[in-house]
Amino acid sequence: MKFKKGQRSISLSAITVLSVTLAAITAVSVCVSIFAGVYSRSLLRDARVSSLQAAEQTATAVDNYLDSMKEKLSLIYGIVLKTETPVELEEKLSAVTYVQNDIFSITLYGENGEIIACAGSGGELKNNISADESFDKELYEKTDGFILTSSHVQTLFKNEYPWVVTIAVKTEKPIFDKGVYIAIDFKFSEIAKYINSVGVGRQGYCFITDKKGDIVYHPQQQMLFSGIKSENLELLTAKPDGVINDSDVIYALKTTENGEWRTAAVTYTGELKTERQTQIIISVALTFLICALILLIVLIVYSNIVNKPVKSLIKDMKRFEKEADGFVLNGGSEAVTELRVISDSFRHMTVKISELMEKVRHEETELRKTELKALQAQINPHFLYNTLDSIQWMCEQGRTDDAAKMVSSLARLFRISISRGKELITIKDEMRHAESYLIIQSYRYKDQFTYSFEIDPTLENCLCNKITVQPLIENAIYHGLNRTVDEGEIKISVKKAPDDENDILITVSDNGIGMTEEQCNAILKKERSDSSGIGVKNVNDRLKIYFGDKYGLNIESELDVGTTVTVRIPKKENE
Repeated sequence: MKFKKGQRSISLSAITVLSVTLAAITAVSVCVSIFAGVYSRSLLRDARVSSLQAAEQTATAVDNYLDSMKEKLSLIYGIVLKTETPVELEEKLSAVTYVQNDIFSITLYGENGEIIACAGSGGELKNNISADESFDKELYEKTDGFILTSSHVQTLFKNEYPWVVTIAVKTEKPIFDKGVYIAIDFKFSEIAKYINSVGVGRQGYCFITDKKGDIVYHPQQQMLFSGIKSENLELLTAKPDGVINDSDVIYALKTTENGEWRTAAVTYTGELKTERQTQIIISVALTFLICALILLIVLIVYSNIVNKPVKSLIKDMKRFEKEADGFVLNGGSEAVTELRVISDSFRHMTVKISELMEKVRHEETELRKTELKALQAQINPHFLYNTLDSIQWMCEQGRTDDAAKMVSSLARLFRISISRGKELITIKDEMRHAESYLIIQSYRYKDQFTYSFEIDPTLENCLCNKITVQPLIENAIYHGLNRTVDEGEIKISVKKAPDDENDILITVSDNGIGMTEEQCNAILKKERSDSSGIGVKNVNDRLKIYFGDKYGLNIESELDVGTTVTVRIPKKENE
């Protein structure tokens, strides 16, 4: 179909790209609208889940920390039971606090809080202790098992006021007649490092309360004491474990396994709103980028799976039109079903055509071989008639020796020509065949020319086509030497090719009248005639049929100087 002048057209790829791009813009726009509504709810839900996970992880870490404190207290209790004097006890306890970095001090209390023995921190114990928050008589007396206090400032040592948590246990019997309670003040800094590292959003945090709702640890404890910040502890104390929404704050609560403490994770919804707005703006901006990327990707994909295979198939079709012989189709990887069907059909067609061409070529080659074998079986009748006539004349003249030599040469010529039906004979036999022909011709032409052989002895057993050299000699005599008045000379040589040691060069040279370049080219195209025997062209054709296009004849000639015919054959010792 031809388009009219001025008529516009649009390619299938452009239509596909435009359609996909519009569909992508519509789809992404709808997704952004839905995203704006769903994202707020999912963001809040994720914040609740994240806060609860943070509270649970913190509670687990606190449980592990409390278990570790109890284990260390049990070990120290065993040390106390095995110690005989307070002085000895203080020495052992000092060694323990030196090794255990999280233990600030270890104290043996009497029933009313009097200090029986105390060691730790490496500092000096105060002489007059006005208040000791590590000992709460009411808490100590009403608690069975392990006693756990809230975090507080320890004031037993001079110039040292660390935040600690005290864990104590009542002894089964008085130690040194007075000691009733063994208490360890643990530095709260170890567990505080973990709690401070827990991230709940950009502004969120975790803190710990006790059963009464009092704060055990808060990362912003100084701000709480100064009144700058506050927590709704009444709400948290009244609610069970779980997630609580309080205006713009989300609380996630989790009680430790022993029930002593409670962890709370705080998330601010205000930062979620800001994050939501930012995400929506980013999504809208990404829409345009995505559409551009979709356009590019569709163009590349369409080009690779449709345009490129079509262009390749068209190129192969044009190449097949020009080079049908030996054509190989490189396709077959088309992703589109229709294109693959077309490609497979074209491939099937090319294979069939190639098979037919090969069949025709094979039949022509076999026909040519048959013709050549028929030519080999023929002897130039004029040559045979003239040779027999010469033998008869020699017998009549009494030159029986010369006649016998001609008969012997003619017999050897026939015997080598037949060669038991073999196409390939040794170079040695081929040279004998050529020599027999030269002997016969030298008698006929009454010694008008001389001849010589130069043969590499290592090549005598290599094979060549029979009756290869004789037609070249025949051509040299009839067309080169027969027309010259001077004595002719024919030289035959056999040697290795200098450019390839696996090839053999057989040359036949004469000093005849020579030929032009056009005459040399015409000889290789000239068909057989009765006056030229099998013919130089047939020798060349026969070599190429058996050995390939690399091999055959090459003719070099110069007028009034002579002609040299070179035969190139492969070096073979076995058929």
